[in-house]
Amino acid sequence: MIRLNELLGTEFPFIQGGMANIATGEFAAACSNAGALGVIATGGMLDPELLRKQIRICRERTDKPFGVNLMLMNPCADDMAKIIIEEKVQVVTTGAGNPGKYIPAWKEAGVKVLPVVAASILAKRLVRLGVDAVIAEGTESGGHVGEMTTMALVPQVIDAVDVPVVAAGGIADGRQFAAALSLGACGAQVGTCLLGSVECPIHENYKQAILKAKDSDTTVTGRSIGGPVRVLKNRMAREYLALEKRGATLEELEKVTLGGLRRAVFEGDMDHGSVMAGQVAGMVHEIRPVRQIFEELYSGGMAVLRERASEWR
Repeated sequence: MIRLNELLGTEFPFIQGGMANIATGEFAAACSNAGALGVIATGGMLDPELLRKQIRICRERTDKPFGVNLMLMNPCADDMAKIIIEEKVQVVTTGAGNPGKYIPAWKEAGVKVLPVVAASILAKRLVRLGVDAVIAEGTESGGHVGEMTTMALVPQVIDAVDVPVVAAGGIADGRQFAAALSLGACGAQVGTCLLGSVECPIHENYKQAILKAKDSDTTVTGRSIGGPVRVLKNRMAREYLALEKRGATLEELEKVTLGGLRRAVFEGDMDHGSVMAGQVAGMVHEIRPVRQIFEELYSGGMAVLRERASEWR
């Protein structure tokens, strides 16, 4: 089985998650320089030319491989898909939908395509279109989520397709990385653990909220409208859930969350902001350089695998 780092040309078998408004060109470059695949997020970009700018910023700061995450719900997705080709981006991950209409052009341009999937049925459909790998993301992750857990999803996707599968959702230390490899994954995509990095550009209040989080401090909003999002529990989340419970309209719900992620990321509003984070937020206890996070994630995973192998002989 090919390892993710062999597929992508990186040092470590890790992809930095495409976190909207957080995964800038500068942060992606920092993650690439630290040995993983840095990824620029398009979620939150309302002008496709902003993507071109961030790609060029990233390229100025690293000579290592990096990618772009295309949020398929973005109204500028068509233009952004073309910019990815024009700027000769090497890797694309996608989220929130089916990227099928873009895949032929990307593949013709030599782009590696790794869509995020929350079910094996979509994975099978996309493999037929020629994707290079799939990212199976469990509901433990932060932001937009599916319903299946990583432990249940990853092996079923692996059994369904004949391309490498990357595990995502609920991976923050070596034990969880070792578990992902034991399920058959070729590597991992991580996001929440990187919120606690020196280089992560979120507001200091956001970082401190992650450090203070406990194991049960996330919740999922938006299930009633088919758009589930995992966030830290705060005043905004509680208000949203109360509105959902009484059957509020889409317009009423959108008033609560409109601009919420930007308020959290840029203004540090931990009461009314959308503080997206995965269930592993309770495992992030200190601010560390991204290089250290990746090194400890990898070495810890290898140590666990060696230890368990000797114990079970």
